[in-house]
This record gives sequence, structure tokens and C-alpha cells, in this order.
Amino acid sequence: MTRWPLRLLAAASTPVLVLTGCHHAGEHPDASPRNCRTLAADPGWYGDNRQRIDAMINRLGSCGKSESASAGAPLALFDWDNTMVLNDVGSATFYWMINNSKVRQPAGGNWSTTSAYLTTEAAAALAAACGGLAGPGQPLPTGSNTSCADELVAVYAGHETRSGASAFTGYNRRRIQPGDAWAAQLLAGWTDGEIAEFATAARKQNLDAKEGSEQTVGSTRQTGWVRYYTQMRDLVGTLQANGFDVRIISASAEPVVRVWAADIGIPADHVLGVRTDHDGDVLTPRLGLCGGEPSMPFNEGKRCRVNEQLFGAQGASAFQQSPVQRRQVFAAGDSDGDVTFVTDATALRLVLNRNQIELMCWAYANADGKWMVNPVFINPPPVSPPYPCATQGFDEPGGGQAPLRQADGTVVPDQQDRVH
Repeated sequence: MTRWPLRLLAAASTPVLVLTGCHHAGEHPDASPRNCRTLAADPGWYGDNRQRIDAMINRLGSCGKSESASAGAPLALFDWDNTMVLNDVGSATFYWMINNSKVRQPAGGNWSTTSAYLTTEAAAALAAACGGLAGPGQPLPTGSNTSCADELVAVYAGHETRSGASAFTGYNRRRIQPGDAWAAQLLAGWTDGEIAEFATAARKQNLDAKEGSEQTVGSTRQTGWVRYYTQMRDLVGTLQANGFDVRIISASAEPVVRVWAADIGIPADHVLGVRTDHDGDVLTPRLGLCGGEPSMPFNEGKRCRVNEQLFGAQGASAFQQSPVQRRQVFAAGDSDGDVTFVTDATALRLVLNRNQIELMCWAYANADGKWMVNPVFINPPPVSPPYPCATQGFDEPGGGQAPLRQADGTVVPDQQDRVH
């Protein structure tokens, strides 16, 4: 999930069963018996990307075998928002909660308790807009009060207050996306089951909505629809049929992504999203820990969750790249927040082109020949100007940009946008 100011250069329902037996629909004539299902032919696949993925599956997979990565199965990891679906399920749920008055007044009316990264200016703006509308811990009437709703939207979507003050500060930009974290933190006070109900309702609304439609949230207009990518649904099913351990690693709230992922056969325990601590049965605003610090699955935080949760890494070592035998063989993403976990993949790396500078610099440089770029499957963005990899290709932890460098220290040259 990445919706806050991105570094872009362009203008710009029925559950699916996991397939475990052999299935020949869409199989290439030259597929060996080891590969029991191949990707369906589809014009959305660019160049030889489909054939390369099929070859990897045939080489590493085992038809019908079902094991976890810890037991030796090849691991495939997917980002969710704008990788598995077009648009953002975290945003869809956040806006549904505002329109249905499900965001609670924080303890003591103190908005600073909702995020350690919220600025004093943002906390004051939220208190001014929302204070007095509900008691501590009670749902705010954001479905009818546009001032409170608009302040929430401004802080979440633009990382600024309505008056233009910065909303978040003090975070590592390679490990935290504070707006996405805040959306998960504002689930506080509800149980996992209640959040699943909210996400289910938001999912239905956004799937039923007309493609390209907007919705009113407060007095603002926001994206109002989401669509699954049929090609990625097929890819997940094909990997599962061939014995891959398929997991989601997302910067949206884990209970929300679980609802959406179930429809493509991803079980709840195979979804890694933003986690917040519980107080009994209800969620709190406290971000869960990874690598010994408050964390979320964003960029380096995605590596941390994979290393810690799937491979047992402890402490700060979870942020370090693991040996080849303890890494995913395949990864797919679309944004700069996916750079680290996609780069860690050892066999193939699929990038959906949304004109994200750092990710596209890595993909087009393709130093080891394992990168694949594919246009977005629905409404692909236009061609980007050249990516300034040699000067602005790396997002620094403090917020600046620097030259992108390969592991040996050489600077990645600027790259043309060639697949769009």
C-alpha cells in the first residue's frame, strides 16, 4: 500500500479453492509433466514474462505438493495494493470507516496517542476538528461531520493538515509509511472480527462500484473502486498448484488484507500486514515490533517481517539480507515500498510499472538478469521521463534522495522507461 506523495515521474466473492492436483488448462505444449499447471495465455503479460515465470515454476515447483517454506517449499511473496489489485484496500476500508462513523475518539481526546509520528500541529488540528464530538473511546460521527472527516482524510492521504502543516515526523522513511501505519492504528477499539466485517463491507462496495468511480468522504472526492487482477489471481493459483508457499506482504492492516486475500485462496496465516497490539480482544494503536523496534511491512520493514516471522531471525539481524537458502525465490511488487523484499528474491522478480523511481531503477538496470517489468494490467500509467537513478534513485532514511548504488558500490545510471 502506497498512496501518500509518491515519487513519480509520469504525468500523472466467491472463494477460490487452492488447487493441489494437476490441471492442464492453459498448459504450454512443451511443459514437462513436473509442471502440472502453467499460466493462462493473456495479452496482459508483456514480452516473454509469462514464459519466464512458467520456466521458473517448472524448474523449482513440485506438482501437487503442499509444504511451507520452513519445510523447504519455494517461497513466493506478493505485495497486495496495486500488485494483486488495482487501487488500495487499506484506503478503501479507511474511507468506509469514516463514512460509516467507525473511527473512535482517542483516549483522553489526545490524538498524539494514535501515532508516535504525529506532529503536535496535526494532533491539535484533529482535536480542534473532532474534539467534543464523542467521548474517549466512542465512535466519532464522521459520516455526518465533514470537518472531522476532512481533517482525517487530509492527514491520512496528504500527510498534511488542512492548513498545510506537516502531519508526521521522526520516522525512518525506509521502514515506516506513517499514513498507512496510522490507518491501521485507527482500528483501535475494535476486535479483529469487527474489523473483518468492516473490510468485507468496504470490499463489496468497492468491487460493486463502477470502474473509475469516485466516492465522497467528508467533503472530499476519493477513489471509490478496486479490482482484482485476473493475471495475478491465475499466477497465485499456478504457483500453489506447483507446490510454492505463496504469501502476501502488505503495508495495509493485516485484518483487512486477510479479507481480500481469501478470495484468491490465500489463507489468513499467509498474510503479513501491519500489526498493532491487542488489549484483550480489541486492538490498540501500538504498532507491533519487528527487529526490536516498532515496525510495519514497508520497504526494509517487509524484509524484517519475512526474516523474523518465516525464518526465525532475531533482533536487528532481521533487517539484514538473509542467505540465499532462507529467502524467497520469487517476489512481485509495484512501489518503492517494495524495493527491499523484491530485490531479495533469488530466482525472478516481477515489477508492475507504476513509475516509482527506485524500484524502476533496479528493474531496468537488471544487473543479474532476474528482473521482469510488466505494465499495470488495468489503466497502466503513461511513459515516464527518464528515471534519475544516478542522482535521486535512493530514498534515504531521513527523507532525501541520493544516487542508487549496486552492492559493489557502482552507481546505477539513469534509465529509460521501456515497458509501459
